[in-house]
Amino acid sequence: MEGVELKEEWQDEDFPIPLPEDDSMEADVLAVSGPENQPDDLPKPKTTEVIRKGSITEYTTAEEKEDGRRWRMFRIGEQDHRVDMKAIEPYKKVISHGGYYGDGLNAIVVFAVCFMPESGQPNYRYLMDNLFKYVIGTLELLVAENYMIVYLNGATTRRKMPSLGWLRKCYQQIDRRLRKNLKSLIIVHPSWFIRTLLAVTRPFISSKFSQKIRYVFNLAELAELVPMEYVGIPECIKQYEEEKFKKKQKRVDQELNGKQDEPKSEQ
Repeated sequence: MEGVELKEEWQDEDFPIPLPEDDSMEADVLAVSGPENQPDDLPKPKTTEVIRKGSITEYTTAEEKEDGRRWRMFRIGEQDHRVDMKAIEPYKKVISHGGYYGDGLNAIVVFAVCFMPESGQPNYRYLMDNLFKYVIGTLELLVAENYMIVYLNGATTRRKMPSLGWLRKCYQQIDRRLRKNLKSLIIVHPSWFIRTLLAVTRPFISSKFSQKIRYVFNLAELAELVPMEYVGIPECIKQYEEEKFKKKQKRVDQELNGKQDEPKSEQ
């Protein structure tokens, strides 16, 4: 696939263009038909995504602006794809720019799984299809040279975990330059599930890509590898780590107290 190119157009080329306002024309119409035959102020129905031939629906000015804000065009390969920005609005934080590392424009791309939609939603496939296009288009914009992906896996239920097929599709659809320039995939707070999944699929993954994967079990370890100044860590991830630390500390205290009680019981 020859890469992903973001277009700035917000409307289709064949989108109906409103007629220019002409006071003289409007006056002629009023004179001929009279005010009783003029259209009322009821809102016009919205168009659907596919415009049928011979049935072009009119837009009000407000609806035209709303539709322009809703759709964004991405070119994937040789085809243009529309992304429903309104549908994915709650999930856009799934991918963000985390600054740069090293010398030059080596980007840090943050992928926060906790912002993914839950799989039980009725429109889940539609959301994931649009998120897929959005993630690929955004990645192309964020990356200029080499880059790394910080995959924030903590505070994520199984219902929010994207399927392996979806992740593989994302990797396969990005152009060769982006695949080649990916230097590291850091998985933060890896769950048993994701580690098992990657272990099972390792024979089917290229050795070069496998060498790029690294597990990090807390944010302190991540800070040793990545400059954290511009890495946006969601609050749910911070709370997840705090709760994890408290549980670990409580377990350590219980073990210490148990050891202190052992000599007393022997006496």
